[in-house]
Amino acid sequence: MMQQAIKVTDSIYWIGGNDRETDLFEGLWELPRGVAYNAYFINDEKCAIIDTIKADKLSAYMERLVSIMPEGRAIDYLVVNHMEPDHSGSISILRKLYPEMKIVGNKKTIEMIGAFYGITDGMIEVKEGDVLDLGHHKLAFAMIPMVHWPESMVAYETTEKVLFSTDAFGGFCALEGGIFDDELDMTLYEDETLRYFANIVGRYSGPAQKAIAKVRALDLKIICPAHGPILRSNPQHIVDLYDKWSSHKTDEGIVIVYGSMYGNTKFMTDTIARAACEAGVKDVIVHDASRSNLSYIVRDIWKYRGLVLGSCTYNTELYPPMATLCRALKNKMMKNRVLGICGSYSWSKGALAELQVFAEQGGDWKLVEPTIEVKSSPTEADLELCRELGRNMAEAVKAAEAK
Repeated sequence: MMQQAIKVTDSIYWIGGNDRETDLFEGLWELPRGVAYNAYFINDEKCAIIDTIKADKLSAYMERLVSIMPEGRAIDYLVVNHMEPDHSGSISILRKLYPEMKIVGNKKTIEMIGAFYGITDGMIEVKEGDVLDLGHHKLAFAMIPMVHWPESMVAYETTEKVLFSTDAFGGFCALEGGIFDDELDMTLYEDETLRYFANIVGRYSGPAQKAIAKVRALDLKIICPAHGPILRSNPQHIVDLYDKWSSHKTDEGIVIVYGSMYGNTKFMTDTIARAACEAGVKDVIVHDASRSNLSYIVRDIWKYRGLVLGSCTYNTELYPPMATLCRALKNKMMKNRVLGICGSYSWSKGALAELQVFAEQGGDWKLVEPTIEVKSSPTEADLELCRELGRNMAEAVKAAEAK
């Protein structure tokens, strides 16, 4: 039996696929529940495909496409909203199957198609506001550069009011039976959308805000992203979430991340966590930097207002997993957070000094006192300082909320 296309509207179909075999997205981010690669087909006087699929998932994509293709018809247009290979990887094969098919993209898209796939002919270049007329359906194009690649664009179908939003508004996790938001428990998918946003898109919050302004001007009935569920029950909800996240608005809570070889630094951060909880912060999330995948740590830090970093010293430097996290956080350019730091050492200092440098480079992050440095293992006096930091973090998190 051949896999079937799934109706989004009477003449728009989902022809994507689920990937439950790839364990790391972009070779970095864990995929315990897989990821979906969404692509779409519009059946009209002119037939159009919106995006292709990762090359090794081509079989399901082609089966769904063939299942809905009118007999004797060819593909007139392939619209390429985004050039990452998980969406563009099958362009070369489609062009061989449909040699007359025109490839639609902006100037940067066309340059990338040449660089990735050696295709230079049969292109239609579109700019901001251009419209592709398919007959009953019309696709209006808007550029959203750096959300999260420079060529990224969206296509808005003006007749049925459907936005093909590329990587914006999408998330990790394969589509488990349902493909629409009203068919799924969206709690999981919203967490995975935040994890996707924080790790893939979040650095580009400024461009995301510009894209959101364009989306807010549209009369939207359905958002069809390139990953994750199709949003038809309340598409504005995901726009509101993106607006919140890219505006660096946070929830009341504290994320505590520790790097510990033998448990002494962990003892310190556990003490901080308990004190923060006793001071009234209900959402306290603790991560072991050596064991939690970076993507989950970054997601939680993006969500919550407070962050405590605790690290042992390793060969005179910051513990390597903590150094990796600090480098990632600097790259993400988060704003409006409060930060606490602590460190430990035995025969040579190093960790706390590097955390202090990180704090100074955090832009508008507020450093909460005391900063704590412990030799070998914490004394009761050291632990009392940890309790003080936990209480002060709770106060700072609550004060930021009250502003």
